[in-house]
Amino acid sequence: MKKKPPRTNRVVINLNDSELNAMQRYCDRYNIRNRSRFIRETIIRSILQQLDNDSPTLFD
Repeated sequence: MKKKPPRTNRVVINLNDSELNAMQRYCDRYNIRNRSRFIRETIIRSILQQLDNDSPTLFD
């Protein structure tokens, strides 16, 4: 099994009450137990999708 690099960099985000409540409801509804993993994967997925959309294609 490939060893994952340790996560040593911390990123802090602040949410207002309604944003936190929305995230908690979503996590409860879809049985998300690890919110840190969920947030990390959601952010990285969005970044990679945007980078993919911004990259030049053969017919641009």
